[in-house]
Amino acid sequence: MVKALQKNPMWKGRRGPVVLLIMDGVGYAAHKEGDAVSDARMTALERLRASCPNTRLKASGTAVGLASDEDMGNSEVGHNAMGCGRIIEQGAALVQQAVDSGKLYQGPAWRDLAGGVKNSGGALHFIGLFSDGNVHSHIGHLKAMIAQAKREGVKNVRVHTLWDGRDVEPTSALDYLDPFEAFLKELSASGGFDARIASGGGRMRITMDRYGADWEMVRRGWETHVHGAGRQFPSAREAVETYRKETPGVIDQDLKEFVVGENGKSIGAIEDGDSVIYYNFRGDRALEITAAFQDDRFDKFDRGRRPRCLYAGMMEYDSDLHIPARYLVSPPQIDRTVGEYLAKTGVRTLAISETQKYGHVTYFFNGNKLGAFDETLETYVEIPSDVVPFEQRPWMKCAEIADCVVKAIESGAHDFIRLNFPNGDMVGHTGNYQAVVCGLEGMDLHIGRIAAAVREAGGILLVTADHGNAEEMFERDKKSGAVKRDAAGVPMPKTSHTTNPVPCILFDPAHKGEYRSAPGSLREGLGITSIAATCIELLGCVPPEDYQPSLLKI
Repeated sequence: MVKALQKNPMWKGRRGPVVLLIMDGVGYAAHKEGDAVSDARMTALERLRASCPNTRLKASGTAVGLASDEDMGNSEVGHNAMGCGRIIEQGAALVQQAVDSGKLYQGPAWRDLAGGVKNSGGALHFIGLFSDGNVHSHIGHLKAMIAQAKREGVKNVRVHTLWDGRDVEPTSALDYLDPFEAFLKELSASGGFDARIASGGGRMRITMDRYGADWEMVRRGWETHVHGAGRQFPSAREAVETYRKETPGVIDQDLKEFVVGENGKSIGAIEDGDSVIYYNFRGDRALEITAAFQDDRFDKFDRGRRPRCLYAGMMEYDSDLHIPARYLVSPPQIDRTVGEYLAKTGVRTLAISETQKYGHVTYFFNGNKLGAFDETLETYVEIPSDVVPFEQRPWMKCAEIADCVVKAIESGAHDFIRLNFPNGDMVGHTGNYQAVVCGLEGMDLHIGRIAAAVREAGGILLVTADHGNAEEMFERDKKSGAVKRDAAGVPMPKTSHTTNPVPCILFDPAHKGEYRSAPGSLREGLGITSIAATCIELLGCVPPEDYQPSLLKI
């Protein structure tokens, strides 16, 4: 039961609001070469860092509830961590535990889907991100489920691959494809079991849209996976090689859709009596394709033939609306978030970002909960994102977000404002170095505007990030640490997140001596889970006892 927070009688309060500014995908690099954050002229940010208390926070691995310290942070986990104030075991770890223990195969969803195709003679289909990035999925989970399906007597398996190149190296598709094809061939060698890749395409081309930003992506995925409609190839490898020849320099996430066919017909269209598992465990890029499969009132595009099939997600992607109806692994239970505590305490809150990160600063920050805890106290604002490649508009919607935030600060209508600038992450994923620098510099202009508004209003600004990305734009050899280069000597772009620490800067121009040392140093060695308790203390309240410690020395 969440109760109102206790007030801290020693805190003198501020005239203006507390503003939490999240620079998505901005970390501290271990190397200078390839560090777009350092190469960008971020005057406002550097001015704050030079004059204000600041520290570095852990934003990856076990510090945010991931399985190991080799697991890079991501936006979903990062916002969960900042919002809940504690270390919660995340989806990747929970799924791995369910696979290792066999618990995944004992649940009703697996039994229904595997048993359904054994009875119907249909195929068991797997759709998902095809890599070991462990941000949305892991290819090891896919292989384990296919092997289990064979052991249980399933006869036909079809895999629909979504190339990654974002959480892993940008042109690594064949590095995953070739061993996987060998794995399927070995499983199928004894006869009586037929497992093949049937379709696929790049994750930013088909299927994996989020927040309703581009339903055309989902429509293309539906046509490709379900109807088996599209450009046909004799194999997935030939599709990748052909597209790379036709569009030199294309990276995996942007590869066009393909269908594997024989005699002009798809080998893996989804038919009545089949079963489908969407094996991504992360929810944001799973909800739209899930709706296409199971929503009877779906109206985002014409689905045409809708097969009567059983569908399950790897996890429950929305615990409020219980989406999907079937899922293989129960999601992490995140309760008592900072948002819920602040609502109970009567704190007036604004949460804002553009479409690409709106769900993170609301849904994920609130512990995977849709909607507000108290609509009379909370205002959520979504600025529509541009529907173009991010490298073409690297400044994204920083100006519009900042316009709204500055007005909100000046209005005095909110006690707590949280916002997300997506540039470091979304542009960082393109691998375009110049665009990333441009996007960060554009963001910095508006950090300066917000800081000026905070100063004028007598508020507090806390600047941080959810994970790293833009600070490490070149691939490096894991053993030597040297930058990887192509045949022409050009550094190979890195498009994935990182395990690097992230900034945390406290700008408190109305400082009244509450800190133990002026202007007030921040605690070292903590993670982004400490953001929750820090915000609570800055709002003049006492954090829950089981929250990770605040960064403040009060």
